Amino acid sequence: MSTLCIVPCGNRKIWDKHPDIGPQKAEDVYIGSFVTKCREYAKLFYPNSWMILSAKYGFLCPNDIVPGPYNVSFNNQNTNSITVEELNKQANEKNLYDFDEIVVLGGRSYTQIVEQIFEKKQIIEPLRDCSRIGYMIHRLNEAIRTGYPYNGPCNGN
Repeated sequence: MSTLCIVPCGNRKIWDKHPDIGPQKAEDVYIGSFVTKCREYAKLFYPNSWMILSAKYGFLCPNDIVPGPYNVSFNNQNTNSITVEELNKQANEKNLYDFDEIVVLGGRSYTQIVEQIFEKKQIIEPLRDCSRIGYMIHRLNEAIRTGYPYNGPCNGN
């Protein structure tokens, strides 16, 4: 069974720290603590089959180049995020529908977007029952520490 892991993008980007750094690989762009932990998890458990879902660019492979800073969010419709139709087209072009199951890391609203794209696939949500970012990071840390991708219920829902 083939699995694709999708990690979120984030508001904090490399250009916040280094405004003049120029274009960067997608895996180096998003620098927030949650996104960083998601990326670490994905690299450990799905080293050859993970992608970033960007609200601006859609599905990014880790080595795809992001040209510069932007501020687009799936949660703010005024920022003109990529549409579900565009994401479906990308998923088709990048053969993402060939995967049997999709692991999605992120909050509920982020997961709902992924579910719309992969509605006929098995969706695995390791962070589903975690109510806050702190609990999500804790869950990811425990999975990384133990080498097991899912460690039961989230404490402190």
